[in-house]
Amino acid sequence: MTLLSRQMRLTPELVAEVPPLAGEPGPMPEGLVRPTDADYEAVVEEILAAGPSTGEVWIFAYGSLIWNPACEFVEERIGSALGWHRSFCLGWNTRFRGSVGRPSLMLALDRGGTCKGVVHRLPTGATRENLNKLVRREMPLKPSPFPARWVSVRTGAQRLRAVTFAIDRKSGRYVGGLSADKIADALAIAVGERGSMADYLYSTVKHLEDRGIHDRHLWQLQELVAQRIEGAMAARRTL
Repeated sequence: MTLLSRQMRLTPELVAEVPPLAGEPGPMPEGLVRPTDADYEAVVEEILAAGPSTGEVWIFAYGSLIWNPACEFVEERIGSALGWHRSFCLGWNTRFRGSVGRPSLMLALDRGGTCKGVVHRLPTGATRENLNKLVRREMPLKPSPFPARWVSVRTGAQRLRAVTFAIDRKSGRYVGGLSADKIADALAIAVGERGSMADYLYSTVKHLEDRGIHDRHLWQLQELVAQRIEGAMAARRTL
């Protein structure tokens, strides 16, 4: 890994200033349920059936899977998903990193552009087991607004296919067209049972930078989120 070449404005100390979740997580979104074991097994079967003939399964990680993998892997490479970009477009979440009073926008892949991230290769002898772990973490609700799909990834001179999780624009959970300021307003205060969105943003940007990946949009957002947390701290001191 490379050392950070830029100094982030958003720091762990600022992240810790985000007020924690008070009370219980928000209610289950209307029309969504928890998947069953059979549901997850069916998703794994669909993924494998659509996979390459080599039998290799790579996972394209662009957010939390970079710094908090959901399963085992035996190889890591830097790669670019072709035709996709990072976007805080999955909203509005009131359970995982959001709550009723402070809903969050979650990071997803949206169509268009190119997204540089990390690809992980699953162990050949434990592919099904690890895919099951992965979909259980990334698809906690049914129907998922964030389904698994195969995408084309360029890594060096090679192209490969990898599984990732991209927004379904028709899911009813797609939030597009927001300005960076509007997104930062939400990320600076959102918190849920899995923690705050400020922490998520900090960890994602840091681990991208550690690998020499600079996402200009996320870099701008960490600046804006830091500004808002600093402003909230200054306001509390005047009370």
